[in-house]
Amino acid sequence: SKLLKDSKLAEGSIVSTTYQETGKGQGNNAWESEKGKNLLVSMVLYPAFLPIDKNFLLSKIISLALIDYLLEETKDIKIKWPNDIYYKDKKIAGILIENIIKGSNINQSIVGIGLNLNQSDFTSDAPNPVSLSQITGKNYLIEEEIIKLRNFIRAHYQKLMLNKYPEINKEYLKFLYRFNSYHQYQANNQYFTAKITGVNEFGYLQLDTKAKEKIEFDFKEVEFVI
Repeated sequence: SKLLKDSKLAEGSIVSTTYQETGKGQGNNAWESEKGKNLLVSMVLYPAFLPIDKNFLLSKIISLALIDYLLEETKDIKIKWPNDIYYKDKKIAGILIENIIKGSNINQSIVGIGLNLNQSDFTSDAPNPVSLSQITGKNYLIEEEIIKLRNFIRAHYQKLMLNKYPEINKEYLKFLYRFNSYHQYQANNQYFTAKITGVNEFGYLQLDTKAKEKIEFDFKEVEFVI
């Protein structure tokens, strides 16, 4: 993504890499990818129209673009807060967005996407990976899939530019993993049962415990027990 940061590329420009041994995930999470097997791209956007306090909407529309792309091939696709895409209980894709701020707006965003496309063997200790090829039995041409995905991103980015926030938020909740059902979570070294009731405008996860307590978590403050 250094190339994207250092040069003024046209909005929507994509840099693709075929191999990422130590892909960057959120925090210290690593991303394993076998050479030439998966879709690994960085895309540059200039969402200067988007106030900083609305920046999680960018994550939402990238997630929804991945959902639309994957639903062409399979079902049971969900968005696992904050930035993973799941097939059932397995991770098929991850998103990392780096924002460059200017004043009270986002000057530039570099959207990194890692999607397990053709990989069949996963050897790292990533807990629950799956590839699209494992689900469908097909083999995919990476270049063609990048073009398809880019078209979905453009369509959703257009909605963001047109301030269609209610529509984006409604779609996001529709595909949110574990939305409105009770599951186990871990925070502060303690396990608890709760249901996801939403994500606030800053991207915090909102949960209701079985004791009817309403709690919110920022990124990395809570873990899903899967």
